[in-house]
Amino acid sequence: MATIAFTLIFICVMLFVIKPRLAPLIEKRIADRKRARGLLAGILAFVLASAWVTEGIGIHALFGGFLAGVVMPNVSGFRVFLKDQLEAFSSAALLPLFFVFTGLRTQITLLNDWFGWLMCLGIIVVAVTGKLGGSMLMARWTNMNWRDSFSIGVLMNTRGLVELVVLNIGYDLGILSARIFVMMVIMALATTFMTGPLLRLVSLKKPA
Repeated sequence: MATIAFTLIFICVMLFVIKPRLAPLIEKRIADRKRARGLLAGILAFVLASAWVTEGIGIHALFGGFLAGVVMPNVSGFRVFLKDQLEAFSSAALLPLFFVFTGLRTQITLLNDWFGWLMCLGIIVVAVTGKLGGSMLMARWTNMNWRDSFSIGVLMNTRGLVELVVLNIGYDLGILSARIFVMMVIMALATTFMTGPLLRLVSLKKPA
């Protein structure tokens, strides 16, 4: 109950106290290149502080970082500024490090018997059936043709980075064992890798 109460208080403070004050503060600094450097440092400090607070409350730091992004104002040129300053560094350095970190935790040797690999295959089948099949049928239910419905199912089926983030959180919290973690990572990678070939297959069969 304390965690829920502090979380609600933190959300209210971020949305109703900090967010209204960010817009004028950022507008003054975004136009000045010299002050923009300090602005970038301040934003990074704000994001890290928000993540630290949520970690201290008892929920994952990911939520704090997300909420810090939510309260950022829609100031002209601000999003472009952040993208130019952070995208290259995060794509070239932070993202590969995260995948390396996940790879080091993924002990493929734990799947050392046929039962383990069959269970992993079963997880992949259930994942594809539930997301690709379910999304495709719902799209078809809205009167889309089967080709477009299948394409939507394929796009929804991909897990990508977010799935790996969630799996690492579950592993850190002890919800997932090391063996199940390996199976889920393989499932996330398999469903992500199949997206491109399946979409190309659909486009090849599309009538001119």
